[in-house]
Amino acid sequence: MITTLLVANRGEIACRVMRTAKALGLTTVAVHSAIDRNARHVREADLAVDLGGAKPADSYLRIDRILAAAQASGAQAIHPGYGFLSENAGFARAVEQAGLIFLGPPASAIEAMGSKSAAKALMEAAGVPLVPGYHGEAQDADTFRAAAERIGYPVLLKAAAGGGGKGMKVVEREADLAEALASAQREAQSAFGDPRMLVEKYVLKPRHVEIQVFADRHGHCLYLNERDCSIQRRHQKVVEEAPAPGLSADRRRAMGEAAVKAAQAIGYVGAGTVEFLLDERGDFFFMEMNTRLQVEHPVTEAITGLDLVAWQIRVARGEALPITQEQVPLIGHAIEVRLYAEDPDNGFLPATGTLQLYREPAPGPGRRTDSGVCEGDAVSPFYDPMLAKLVAWGDNREEARLRLLSMLDETAVGGVRTNLAFLRRVLAHPAFAAAELDTGFIPRHEQDLLPPAAELPDAFWQLAAERFLATEPARIRPDDPQAPWQRRDGLRLGMPAHTRLHLSCNGTSRVVRLSPRGAGMAGDSCPPDREQARSYNSVEAPASDREHARSYKSADAPALDQGDGDVGHTAAPGPDTAPCRSQLAGDRPTGDTVRRPLNAIRQGDTLHVQWHGEWLAVTAFDPIAEVEASHSHHGGLTAPMNGCIVRVLVEVGQQVEAGAALVVLEAMKMEHSIRAPQAGVVKAVYGRDGDMVSEGTSLVELEA
Repeated sequence: MITTLLVANRGEIACRVMRTAKALGLTTVAVHSAIDRNARHVREADLAVDLGGAKPADSYLRIDRILAAAQASGAQAIHPGYGFLSENAGFARAVEQAGLIFLGPPASAIEAMGSKSAAKALMEAAGVPLVPGYHGEAQDADTFRAAAERIGYPVLLKAAAGGGGKGMKVVEREADLAEALASAQREAQSAFGDPRMLVEKYVLKPRHVEIQVFADRHGHCLYLNERDCSIQRRHQKVVEEAPAPGLSADRRRAMGEAAVKAAQAIGYVGAGTVEFLLDERGDFFFMEMNTRLQVEHPVTEAITGLDLVAWQIRVARGEALPITQEQVPLIGHAIEVRLYAEDPDNGFLPATGTLQLYREPAPGPGRRTDSGVCEGDAVSPFYDPMLAKLVAWGDNREEARLRLLSMLDETAVGGVRTNLAFLRRVLAHPAFAAAELDTGFIPRHEQDLLPPAAELPDAFWQLAAERFLATEPARIRPDDPQAPWQRRDGLRLGMPAHTRLHLSCNGTSRVVRLSPRGAGMAGDSCPPDREQARSYNSVEAPASDREHARSYKSADAPALDQGDGDVGHTAAPGPDTAPCRSQLAGDRPTGDTVRRPLNAIRQGDTLHVQWHGEWLAVTAFDPIAEVEASHSHHGGLTAPMNGCIVRVLVEVGQQVEAGAALVVLEAMKMEHSIRAPQAGVVKAVYGRDGDMVSEGTSLVELEA
């Protein structure tokens, strides 16, 4: 009997598991690290146990502490989520030996399939086609070098015990193999507690198609259709959809039956995923089996109407699967995107900081958001940077795609860089709309998906200034809305009325002038003439930045003037702003007065503005802070994100070549090498192995 369930994980998967557990009447228990004490999954649980530590190795990977937490809380069962210990056979065995129920497969099945090497050997014996490679026990560099030479470059190094892109490196040439192998082994050890690796041929232009399987303890096993997960960056999935576009019913059946045979061969129980590479000819090759619930399981739930976590709980109780293979539904189409705290313009490096702004899209038919954060939460460098998953369902793929685009438009994140705008560009790309998918999609369309940063245009500054002024809280006599000090129309006795704002955004600043009849830019120049006023009055926000009408308040909402964090726009003046030019002149509305609304949310002294899918922070220019920043010492090479120094590879006085690795930094369970931008001599080293550093911290100083 299961009445209390402990979730041995964090973030959105912990919240998602607890949501179903509560719906089934179970008491939920959260575990957390020291820095996750106030995390969302802790707040949503009925009970919480502190594991201590900060890094996964000191908290979420501590089997002894998790078992102690289960005993202390009275939990009869443990759900491992995904990542961390979810595919650790030792953990599953320890749970069973402690007299608890593990909501996953038996330890023997994890041992057989949880190791990529063991899984490939098993599939090879069963006659399932494999990608050429090496998955043996020897782990020395010479063995991998010989294997790579045999199968030919490029090759792919993969962690034998992991997934999610951790411990995975593409190697183009022999000269890079040793360094890539060492780095991948460290990542695998950090993320999964197991440094073992395998190597396989890097297949060009494949699709990543996986089969969801589910088995009970009575010998029944089903495949619940497939998912296409080809849109990836750094070998981590970004977009997933079900069913796979263009996959025939015959191919679906063949892949599904192969996946079921693989699961049955190892006595599998519970939810699992068998992953395949699908080439252009339609041939498929076994990659691995994930013996756990997948991140992308919501798209399968969307097209089947099933709750896979509820199935996990019922199977753990000993119940049989409620349907047969012939009864598995396939209804419509679903697409999921992963919202990450990362910087797409900087190699998708993880981003850390505080979520000063976090708003999810409105719920509704065909809309689902699974998240593990709330506004005000901190994004830590110790864990995976995923914030949420946005899922849209439709009667067909195009309906799902358009619905998901609308959900992205309604999502607002500020204070931390995210891939929000990048996701929108992916979904809006003609090649994605045409379902031209493979794992090289992002590199192939890089110029469209990752355009170079452009200078913010006058239109942005104009609209931002108007919204900034309209949402400025009253500084004098806030209790008297009729006081002259409340006026925001730039009233000056005997002189033309205008307001002058000096704003800062994205490291640049601009002086903006606003007046009832128009607006102008720059310095101390005279007010703009009539034609300039006309041009600014007619400026429009980008089409992609239109807000959902029923989700946001209009500009004349009184709460906006109090800076309460609601969304406003510039389509119409508020009660304390001057009328637009057409109202002053008594003109009929024309094309030059039609404006799209600008999404903007005021949080204290910061105005968050949505522009081309990005949420940008606009503040009043602070000259003192600007001077202090310009005088600060950066030491040449700085940390691109918060993290931990894994290895310092150089010492003072050492000569290095351009591109040489200087420092290895670990953040979000992945390693990032800080490399020399040019040849030089190391003048100073500012950190040691094991040091925690913040973004912008000086690491190494080079002298030409």
